[in-house]
Amino acid sequence: MFVFKAAVVGAGTMGGEIAQVIASAGIPVILKDVKQEFVDLGLSKAEEVTRGQLGALAARGRLTEEQADTQAAETLARITGTTGYEGFGDVDFVIEAVPERMEIKQAVFAELDAVTPGHAILASNTSSLAVSEMAEATNRPEKVVGFHFFYPASLMRVIEVVEGAETSPETLGATSTFAQAIRKMPIICGEEPGFVVNRILNSAVGEVWRVQEERGLSIQAIDRAVTEAKVAPMGPFFLGDLLGLDTVLHVAEHLRETLGESFYVHQGMKRLVEAGDLGAKTGRGFYEDGEPRSSGSEDFEADELAQRFVLKAFVEACLLAQEGMATVKDIDLGMMAGAGLIPPPFARADATGLDEVLAALQRAERDWGERYAPPLVLRRLVAQGRLGTKSGQGFFPYPQPDDGFDQGEAVKLETRGEVAIAWLDRPPANSISPEVIGELGRLWEHLEGAEQIRALVIASANPMLFCAGADIKAFTKMDEADARALLDECHALLRRMERSSTITIAAVNALAFGGGCELAMACDVRVAAQSATFGQPEINLGIIPGFGGTQRLPRLVGANKALEMNLTGDPISAEEAFEFGLVNRVVPDHELLDVALAWARKLAGQAPLALGQIKLVSGAGDLDEGIEAEKEAFGTIFASEDAREGISAFLGKRKATWRGR
Repeated sequence: MFVFKAAVVGAGTMGGEIAQVIASAGIPVILKDVKQEFVDLGLSKAEEVTRGQLGALAARGRLTEEQADTQAAETLARITGTTGYEGFGDVDFVIEAVPERMEIKQAVFAELDAVTPGHAILASNTSSLAVSEMAEATNRPEKVVGFHFFYPASLMRVIEVVEGAETSPETLGATSTFAQAIRKMPIICGEEPGFVVNRILNSAVGEVWRVQEERGLSIQAIDRAVTEAKVAPMGPFFLGDLLGLDTVLHVAEHLRETLGESFYVHQGMKRLVEAGDLGAKTGRGFYEDGEPRSSGSEDFEADELAQRFVLKAFVEACLLAQEGMATVKDIDLGMMAGAGLIPPPFARADATGLDEVLAALQRAERDWGERYAPPLVLRRLVAQGRLGTKSGQGFFPYPQPDDGFDQGEAVKLETRGEVAIAWLDRPPANSISPEVIGELGRLWEHLEGAEQIRALVIASANPMLFCAGADIKAFTKMDEADARALLDECHALLRRMERSSTITIAAVNALAFGGGCELAMACDVRVAAQSATFGQPEINLGIIPGFGGTQRLPRLVGANKALEMNLTGDPISAEEAFEFGLVNRVVPDHELLDVALAWARKLAGQAPLALGQIKLVSGAGDLDEGIEAEKEAFGTIFASEDAREGISAFLGKRKATWRGR
């Protein structure tokens, strides 16, 4: 499903920002509310954000004042305000952003079901309510999904994509693709109360609330202690005022009612809400004019508060992962980008040492209660000796490069018995550059001369992605001859890998786009984490795949699916990749490297000559001819005006204008 036109229902401050985000990505959007004054408020907010963003670019010299004004006018022209459903007959994606009351949301969804096309996806910006209940008001529950922005929507990069009981995989995929199209990072989660970020954050903040009320502590001193300990970007009471105490209370009470006494509701906050003191939006909350409205003791250990916060956040994160509500990568990404927790729970635990975290939780359970009981997944990892960064593997894997090898800057070699690991380690995106190809080639030559190495695992040192594709900036600095030489070098390396009796296994942990996907396809086996996504987005830059994407992809997924992926540029999930044969296995994020190494050990133990011949004859055919045709086509396309325009638009974060030459 493709999104050519969107709509937002609920034109408050949040709705206006959501509409602005969509319009700034070049997509027309309708902004609807029940009264014109609300519509005007949303339009005003969209204009404020747009002019603020473009004005900042002009101030930095990135745009002229005239260009900023022109772009602002173009963006705002894409937003149409209305108090009715006129224009909804051809929308493709609708985001509901009305007040957090189920009866209101269900009424809106029933109306949307009647005025939008049958293919349209109906999404809710709810922060905690059940998407499935909203879907019951429609005749298309498979097309209803959660699409939770964080405030302010114009700045916060992450979106929670929430799967309802009947949400289809196609809807999830299309929604995630739309999130990326509007320049957001989607994390997919199940329909648990609070989803990912609010559930974990409330679990942790609730412990601070609990201690404050039980001991009568100073809220200002607590906020200062939490901030200075760097466990959160701001203290819980100041944050509550900023978000709106009525909203925070609503989520806290919902979590307490649905998940039990492990979640705490601050009674003082409840009294403030009853009195109409809602924080920054009313001028009074826990604070007024920057000063606390209550006093309290400052006699407490800041380290204890920080420890309670960190441990409880980690426990809740583990429970979400254990329950299959979200992946390890998405949980950490959500807490970084949605709550500002840096490092996020799993990365922090790995850095601390999982054995030490286990010991701390055992003490916490004894001293503070069973809500700190060590989760199963933690106990299991410690039993395996996976202790985090110090052991090379915890919730995420960590490279431990060999001392005896002349390591490169972008690719690191680690050997474990008869298995080698090539770690892609070129921040920020592991982009394939001449440097990466050269270092990977040198590493492969080394392995070919090492008889004891029978298998190579290609993995990423970045827990948030595998490889984002070719280094576009590096390509723009090449002339046609240099680009062809690089293509030749890369293709020669990949064909050597495919013809060798040494087994290659791609351990794809997250995003594998363009050249990253093509590198994985050249491997004999592909193991994907649940967080992995695959795509060939070159068409969006006005070029074509250059590292084998037009040849290997149809051999793996079939001509029809390959053509779709190469023509649309849209990504597919790990599950869809498995369904079509692009990957051999899909495993939980934290089990990826173990499974990839198990495959490597199994295949490394097979008869080398037989293994090599099986690889050769299984791949027999016209691949070399196809590669040559692709190289010729890539060179022609890369030298075209459309390619220069597409790459320039990509680097400039604007929409390309194609001229067909």
